[in-house]
Amino acid sequence: MSFVSSFRRDWLASPRADILAGIVVALALIPEAIGFSIIAHVDPKTGLYASFSIAVIISLVGGRPGMISAATAAVAVVVAPLVIEHGVDYLFAATVLMGVIQVLAGFLRLDLLMQYVSRSVVTGFVNALAILIFIAQLPQLTGVTWVSYAMVAGGLAIIYLFPLLTRVVPSPLVAIIVLTTLSILGGLSVNTVGSMGKLPSALPSFQLPDVPFTLDTLRIILPYSLTMAAVGLLESMMTAQIVDDMTDTPSDKRRECKGQGIANFVTGFFGGMGGCAMIGQSVINVKSGGSTRLSTFVAGAFLLFLIVVLGPLVAQIPMPALVAVMIMVSIGTFSWRSLRNLRSHPWQSSVVMLATVVVVVWTHDLARGVLVGVLLSGVFFAAKVKRLLTVESSLSADGATRTYAFAGQVFFASTDRFAESVDFKEPVGHVVLDVSAAHFWDISAVGALDKVVIKLRRGGVRVDVRGLNQASATLIGRFGVHDKVLSTGSSPPASH
Repeated sequence: MSFVSSFRRDWLASPRADILAGIVVALALIPEAIGFSIIAHVDPKTGLYASFSIAVIISLVGGRPGMISAATAAVAVVVAPLVIEHGVDYLFAATVLMGVIQVLAGFLRLDLLMQYVSRSVVTGFVNALAILIFIAQLPQLTGVTWVSYAMVAGGLAIIYLFPLLTRVVPSPLVAIIVLTTLSILGGLSVNTVGSMGKLPSALPSFQLPDVPFTLDTLRIILPYSLTMAAVGLLESMMTAQIVDDMTDTPSDKRRECKGQGIANFVTGFFGGMGGCAMIGQSVINVKSGGSTRLSTFVAGAFLLFLIVVLGPLVAQIPMPALVAVMIMVSIGTFSWRSLRNLRSHPWQSSVVMLATVVVVVWTHDLARGVLVGVLLSGVFFAAKVKRLLTVESSLSADGATRTYAFAGQVFFASTDRFAESVDFKEPVGHVVLDVSAAHFWDISAVGALDKVVIKLRRGGVRVDVRGLNQASATLIGRFGVHDKVLSTGSSPPASH
């Protein structure tokens, strides 16, 4: 594919829709960036500058067109102790190092770890995030006047009913414009964007983090940077997979890892906190018609234009309008089909999904929830594969030879079954272990075979191992010891 055709596909496939979607995302980014700054105990401009910088840079170097990356709560929670104990400049230094680690992760192909995240974990992640997005709106829905509730209801009505008239303009943008106009003209008493924090009035500038360039500084920031990098990549890879499914298009996860690293590395030098992909904003973007890099670029660039040039006007946007948009995102993000699937899907899949949801919502930590889901998936998978190992036993007509025919997978989870299937007390002189329908996967499996053969030989039984496939034979030849151990009363080494 030529550069021109690639550029058109990634940037100019649907410019009008992408620009409008980017504007909607930019408006929705402002209160979230300010809120995340508060979580991280930094000035609102730190989150706003980060959202601008990360969104613009990731649009150029990221691997998932149409996905929105900016300052996020997942990273903000991690860095709060660092800011409290050492100051904001250490946060900037940690963000730079976070970027370096993520770029290295891209070169090391750590994105391939996503292959071990099951569909149930992804569904649980999505549902938990939808719940967290809704919970995050509750402070704007408690202790407020009836006007706020009316505006939220009106905003939701516009969002869901306006598309019945036309889809030329994204309905969330229409809702924000209409409710802002009503709020200003009517002088309504509601919370506004300006009430969340002061918006910056200047462009971000390049600056080196004011920290000592010593090993002590590295010792302080490295644990935070590693955690930020891991959480950021995990959320970004999960979000990329979700956007892949929503748009039915593939993405370059390896490039996305590197892109996230480059964006965070640069952002640290412009007074911004670390960030990653945002599923909520990405859903807003896709549902508003954004599908290319242009929408992500517009979101970042227009965000900076809003806060620097139109700051006084933006400060008057009523929070109920943005709450309505985020509730729409929450409803649209949640996989309602997963509730129906609880009765039809295997119970193990349902347990994995529910456990992921519960842990994420309980801890507000996406990484912990996904880790629990992956571990449970691994346990259930191991138990399932373990049952796939079958053993059939037969005795020769003269009663002298017992044959055990193994079929299935022999690995760490099925070694007990492999060994327990053999009767070591049976008075036979010859045992045949037929593994022509089995496969040995690891050294635990090799150890199980060694244990069986050696124990039988020590009982004076002649043992033959038959039917090893090439891969299993190579593994056993390298790590097995049963042919190297001479036992009292044993016959010659087993034949393979």
